[in-house]
Amino acid sequence: MRTSRFAASIAVLGALALPVISAPSAMAAPSSAPASAPATRPCDRLGPWVIGTKAVTIRAKATSKSTARGVLYRGHKFTVHKTHGSWHYITDKTTGVTGWVSGSYVYREVYMCLD
Repeated sequence: MRTSRFAASIAVLGALALPVISAPSAMAAPSSAPASAPATRPCDRLGPWVIGTKAVTIRAKATSKSTARGVLYRGHKFTVHKTHGSWHYITDKTTGVTGWVSGSYVYREVYMCLD
């Protein structure tokens, strides 16, 4: 009984190690690669500001308990003037309202480069 458990354990461990052993090794970039990559690649710069929900409340101060000044709707154009913690001070270009919005709902779009 012990021998069959030991053989089964070895078989399972061998099956788990096989993909690791047969995986191709990583290679370093060739020395003939360009010295500097172009700085205009999308993953090297921040994306545009986006609203990640249908609407977000514009507040007088950078806290959720602060007085509401207006609502920033998805599709509205807006400018981010400064950031304090996870809050952004914005101007809604559609309505002219200024105030603070939570970074949970208004954030920079993220780019990913796979090269």
